[in-house]
Amino acid sequence: MDIAKMTIRSIEQLFLAGTPDALTLDALRQDQRLAVQRILARFERTQQERQRVDALYSYEYQAQQESLQYVAGVDEAGRGPLAGPVVVAAVILPIGLFLPKINDSKKLSAKMRDTLYDLIQEKAIAVACSVIDEKTIDRINIYQATINGMYESIFSLHPEPQKVLIDAVPLDRLSIPSLSIIRGDAKSASIAAASIIAKVTRDRLMLKYDEQYPGYGFAQHKGYGTAQHLAAIRKLGPCPIHRRSFEPIRSMQ
Repeated sequence: MDIAKMTIRSIEQLFLAGTPDALTLDALRQDQRLAVQRILARFERTQQERQRVDALYSYEYQAQQESLQYVAGVDEAGRGPLAGPVVVAAVILPIGLFLPKINDSKKLSAKMRDTLYDLIQEKAIAVACSVIDEKTIDRINIYQATINGMYESIFSLHPEPQKVLIDAVPLDRLSIPSLSIIRGDAKSASIAAASIIAKVTRDRLMLKYDEQYPGYGFAQHKGYGTAQHLAAIRKLGPCPIHRRSFEPIRSMQ
């Protein structure tokens, strides 16, 4: 194959057909055309991203070696805010599925989270989400509310997972084999997917609350205790979705 005689369109089609062999890649690297080098750079960035994402399946691949196919990742969003629910998601991905840019939801832009949310909903084997409101949080505490949400999300998955990977929190009453992973949303693709589903679901709920309870800035801070939010609470007082068991709201009652 004489790379020098190939058109740019032909070279693009070469990459669309799959990964060129090593000899072809070496020849492309010698090609001085700027457009060819751009195509090659784009290909190499994609390959690096594939390797990064593939490394996020190490726990899932380990389960696969145990003849387990349905591995669920579980994570939450909203344990720390002063207002709104905590949201827990559980996701079963096809093991090895390439989801470009997937990562801990906190490391992603809102736009990228939305893009990945749609991809996960489309390509996942199963997705389940639980929303635990502020009244329940106040009644049983935020930790227990999160735990309950995790169990609810896991048990809502169909098919039933054969193993569960959880971000940090142990679930001692779970009969399914499970593994609690510290900072799991940055180490497991399944947990990262769950973190994105939980975060986007909660953020969208907080946007609705911003319309329902104007003046608090929920669209900006999503209920977290920012200076803007604390100033609004001091000025307006708590609204119905504020967590009464959280300070400084608890001391204001």
